Amino acid sequence: MIVKFWGVRGSIPTPGSDTARYGGNTVCVELNFTDIQRRIVIDAGSGLRLLGNDLLVEKTACGSLEADVFLTHTHLDHIIGLPFFAPIFQPETRLKIYGPVTCEDESLETVIGGQLSYRYFPVRQQELAAHIDYINLAEGCFDLGNNIRLTTKYLNHPLLCLGLRFEYNGKVCCTAYDTEPFQNLFVTDSRDPAFDAIMAHQGEAAAREENRRVADFFADADLLIHDAQYTQHEYDASRKGWGHSPMEYAIKAAMQSDVKRLALFHHDPMRTDAQLDELTKMLCDGRHMGDTAVFFAREGMQVEI
Repeated sequence: MIVKFWGVRGSIPTPGSDTARYGGNTVCVELNFTDIQRRIVIDAGSGLRLLGNDLLVEKTACGSLEADVFLTHTHLDHIIGLPFFAPIFQPETRLKIYGPVTCEDESLETVIGGQLSYRYFPVRQQELAAHIDYINLAEGCFDLGNNIRLTTKYLNHPLLCLGLRFEYNGKVCCTAYDTEPFQNLFVTDSRDPAFDAIMAHQGEAAAREENRRVADFFADADLLIHDAQYTQHEYDASRKGWGHSPMEYAIKAAMQSDVKRLALFHHDPMRTDAQLDELTKMLCDGRHMGDTAVFFAREGMQVEI
């Protein structure tokens, strides 16, 4: 399994000299199972455009293109690349797009395809040449064929969002894009008039259980790609509840779950290359990470599992 990062930025594309080395495209990761000629794409951020251009060269050689696209959720930075994914304009392309359904009255096809309308784009969804199947995805375990097993886990984000765990021939690649630690949402200060001891206790138990389930979801992964948009200081100061994790939390979670390699991912749009270099010096020193190797993902980076 070869993992390639085509986009590593969160929230909005950030082109420019300050982000050139780590990359300014929003999230898109490719899993290439070279021995069985199978390709899985995780999220369709602006980095998907680059992947699409690369795939057109491959299609020219083999005559057709098939891929599975898994969307963790449908926030714009995770789907913005789809209209610019060149293979969708080719009749030889076969895509399966999986994702969580977040609106009871609208299908995944409607939610994703909404940006392919004349209001937003010059080509409508009905005019695409590729054959695209949309498949609703929920929390559970799934056999994807070719000995690939997928486990999904709901994460902690303002919109329904899935973590993805792919297992193939004893190797595991796990993702946790757009998430933060589960926390007790009820009042815990007994002096507060809104305090309810039972609700506070139940809220604490629920948060503890979900965090335990997340740890089990990460367990023994060969590669964990984890949201790390904030530092702990930024998160504590004003970012709680925004649906993104502090870097220090991601590292601690990976170590506790015996993850072999951790890719810190979904970089804040204001984070410069120089700042990421400094954070690498502070947070990725192997002397403090035990058996977990930690690195900040870069656009174009490849990791073999």
